[in-house]
Amino acid sequence: IEDARLAAQVVVPGEAPVFFDDIQCLAEYLPRHLAMPRDAMAFVADHRTAEWIPASRALYTRNIAVPTPADSHLIAHADAASRDADAASAGGTSVEFRSLFPLGVPNGNR
Repeated sequence: IEDARLAAQVVVPGEAPVFFDDIQCLAEYLPRHLAMPRDAMAFVADHRTAEWIPASRALYTRNIAVPTPADSHLIAHADAASRDADAASAGGTSVEFRSLFPLGVPNGNR
């Protein structure tokens, strides 16, 4: 992981987490791994705090001024207050959860 503020992960109890250095990588991984255990969970990092938050609860922003490892320019935040306090989200556009994760995410479909 190059930058913890851009990371994502899938956690399955009893297994090693699967980490991604870009949110887009998680979005591409999930449709190829639909048969996950019921207790699997996807997380993304809040770009401002680097704290893990459930991917289903995050607010997503695409800002081409923010470099990301896979050039998705996607960042996530736990809530509007965190997003609004993060200068990196200024000038970006909101990304709807369903457009990023059309099949939902483990243990938190939205």
